[in-house]
Amino acid sequence: MSAELDLSPPDVPEPTFLESVLRYGLFLGAIFQLICILAVIFPTSKGHEQEEIESTDGKAAEQLRRPKGPAPQIRQKPKKESKKKR
Repeated sequence: MSAELDLSPPDVPEPTFLESVLRYGLFLGAIFQLICILAVIFPTSKGHEQEEIESTDGKAAEQLRRPKGPAPQIRQKPKKESKKKR
């Protein structure tokens, strides 16, 4: 009975150069995708000092601007072409 069981490892051919390039390319692509997903989940924020400087500059710039009325909205409807009656 033990003579019938073949427990030797199967013959696996060596991977070709193209298969190796494909395998490592897929690994690099997966790592890149994980980095992109983590960048969306954990966005980097500016330094606390830079945020304060920008907020004070923004307030000063807003005070220098003159308040304007609401911007006029231009709504032009296309003219309908009338059919000639005969």
